[in-house]
Amino acid sequence: MEAIIISLFVLGYLAITLEHSLKIDKLIPALIMMAVMWAVISLGIGDVNTWFDSALHGMIEGFSMFTDVEKSHILEGSLIHHLGKTAEILVFLIGAMTIVEIIDYFDGFSTINKFVRSRSKRKILWLFSGLAFFLSAIIDNLTATIVLISILQKLIADRESRLMYVGMIVIAANAGGAWSPIGDVTTTMLWIGNKVSAFHLFEYLLLPSMMCLAVPLLIASFMPTFRGRFAPLIASEIPENPHSSKMLYLGLGAIVFVPIFKTITHLPPYVGMMLSLGVVAAFAELFSSTKFNLSGVQKDEQPDKATHGPVHQSLSKIELPSILFFLGILMAVAALESMGLLFEFATAMRNALPMVGTELPTAPVSDLVVILLGFSSSVIDNVPLVAASLGMFAEPMDSPIWHFIAYAAGTGGSMLVIGSAAGVVAMGMEKINFFWYFKKISWLALFGFLAGALVFVFMRSII
Repeated sequence: MEAIIISLFVLGYLAITLEHSLKIDKLIPALIMMAVMWAVISLGIGDVNTWFDSALHGMIEGFSMFTDVEKSHILEGSLIHHLGKTAEILVFLIGAMTIVEIIDYFDGFSTINKFVRSRSKRKILWLFSGLAFFLSAIIDNLTATIVLISILQKLIADRESRLMYVGMIVIAANAGGAWSPIGDVTTTMLWIGNKVSAFHLFEYLLLPSMMCLAVPLLIASFMPTFRGRFAPLIASEIPENPHSSKMLYLGLGAIVFVPIFKTITHLPPYVGMMLSLGVVAAFAELFSSTKFNLSGVQKDEQPDKATHGPVHQSLSKIELPSILFFLGILMAVAALESMGLLFEFATAMRNALPMVGTELPTAPVSDLVVILLGFSSSVIDNVPLVAASLGMFAEPMDSPIWHFIAYAAGTGGSMLVIGSAAGVVAMGMEKINFFWYFKKISWLALFGFLAGALVFVFMRSII
């Protein structure tokens, strides 16, 4: 049974990594893999001898002696438990994505253009890298990458020069997303899973993340591409939305409020995100010329945006394929976890690998393992890697190992263009060649990743 489940996961994951070659969206193999894995477990539940209780973080003793009916009840309970935990992440992401789309509906991100006044290539490099670093911590690295590349396309006409800026934005966005609980899907998973708190994530990872960006940024500053000045493109004569600035600050403030809400109420983050979405949506409807009633849509002004209200239109633009992909991959990993495979793998790895770099009792996992996880995240998606680590390790909340995993998984993906959501979206927006990125950007990301890891290990020894 275990061999069948592992084979299904490997085949499904291989199909995900070969998405471009197979010309099928990665959500398709993810959903099929998830459904088939749980179906095989259900049909062969009588032959399953071990089961991991995720709620208790331990193996169920004497599971092999249970009847098939008892095993089926435990399976159903585990499935509901994992679906609930996965739904928390998905609902949170839907809320954050909708707020960002509402801001974009009012052209809120155009406000950022006002800060770009210099024509120095080096200053533009530092400005956009800094924006990517801090903006990704607020609206997540994927969204920050989309926003800043869109702005770059309006500022820099030369594509070759622009691609170098895009590569640096990917590094900066991934570094910025690592130290914020809402900056990257993986850190959000760890935060919602009660593995890290917002304050300690900031405390442990801000400096390593800054170093992860600072090293490649300093090197790039002396490269020929970023010397001299450039002539920006002529700005288009599009009337500015009167509510753009207000919606930008309101939306970003609402997202930043979510960790504060969680700290005060101790409720899951998705509750705070839904509150923030409701407030932003209310102001969006007030600022919009479109009003809704039970019978249909009423149009007042602005016929170009009056077909649907801002909330309805923003919801329609959400990346639903990404949401379904996360559902498939997280539930597939949950199947591996429930059968105890991840727990057994973690036990074997702990026994086989030396403990290096730390003597902390709360961080028994080798630093080498976490660094290898960072390298792995550049080849395969960091979401399943972090999802697997949630079931593999039982360290308490805010153990240094969880922060190191957040750093490694979040920033390691920068080493290849396919290794992170930010890289993938940049690849699509600018048609970046895989080998071009490997030649021009990967080595910069590697130096930054290793430098940040060293800073983390040093900080952990003194905090």
